[in-house]
Amino acid sequence: MTALGLVVSRFNREVTEQMEERAREAAADRDAEIVETLRVPGAYDSPLAADRLARQEEIDAVAVVGTIVTGDTDHDRVIADAAAQGLTDVSLDRDTPVAFGVSGPGMSGAEARERVDKGAEAVNAAVEMVQAL
Repeated sequence: MTALGLVVSRFNREVTEQMEERAREAAADRDAEIVETLRVPGAYDSPLAADRLARQEEIDAVAVVGTIVTGDTDHDRVIADAAAQGLTDVSLDRDTPVAFGVSGPGMSGAEARERVDKGAEAVNAAVEMVQAL
């Protein structure tokens, strides 16, 4: 059984709660167990939480879910770039798979709601990486 850590962004909660639900369903389908969940304010905050989970010996991989919607500025792109790079760094530094289930940037709230399956995709990717490595 694969032991997973799960990081869930609270920003756009109406979307990320559904993403978390899909992640949990995917874990059950893949015979994986989510052993710890950390909820963070937003996607930007997810690398530190993912790092804390990846440090735990009992956790085989971390799945991160969140959504970044567009606003009137390029702030969404800055957040997405920082989160993606930070999560990549965690994965490489800890030698632990960190799956990126963050949708966005450049999308509306309606488009974000259409992408709640990113939660399941992140769990599936995390499990597949554990198996591959």
